[in-house]
Amino acid sequence: MAWEALDRRTPVIDEKAAPLLSEAVREKIRSFFPRYETKRAVLLPALHVVQDALGHVGWQAMKEVAELLEIPPAQVFDTISFYTHFWTHAKGRKVIVLCRSLSCQLMGADAVQQAVQRQLGIGEHETTDDGEYSFVTEECLAACDHGPCMLINEKMHRNVRAADVPRLLADANNATLSIPRSTLFDAPTATDAADELETTSDVREMKES
Repeated sequence: MAWEALDRRTPVIDEKAAPLLSEAVREKIRSFFPRYETKRAVLLPALHVVQDALGHVGWQAMKEVAELLEIPPAQVFDTISFYTHFWTHAKGRKVIVLCRSLSCQLMGADAVQQAVQRQLGIGEHETTDDGEYSFVTEECLAACDHGPCMLINEKMHRNVRAADVPRLLADANNATLSIPRSTLFDAPTATDAADELETTSDVREMKES
């Protein structure tokens, strides 16, 4: 273990810098407030929104999120540093996420990781020099019955083998972001609410009969 010395005379954030988060991003974050008991509970959705908009969540963005949610900036950083999905620096246009859970490990995830790192010439949480690819591992991708599994820009690839890596990385469709994670937190539409109400009514009728 090594200690890292920080020069406290040089502030990490330029206090005179113009706001980084656009009003559209701020409004998107505020739209979650009615759905949670506290503003602090909106932290995860807010971080997904910011990362989808900016590509990563840097120090200035952390400070502005903290101000918007009325929490200490340290709480924002604690959350970001806990989850490997969040990036504090610019990442590649295509992000590879390899599952490192036990089931995927037993099925050969280590060999897949070595193949990815060998072909791209980068380590975990690093980005290629051309800014094309970034690589990271996460604990579980919820596809344990199809391990090893890997995401490329949120698109799931199942039963991946080391020999598959060159073909997967050469796929032109990798440039397309499948599903931005912030959309998973969107409020349900009126149609969704009606469908849920109808389903609940059907279940109640089945139980009563």
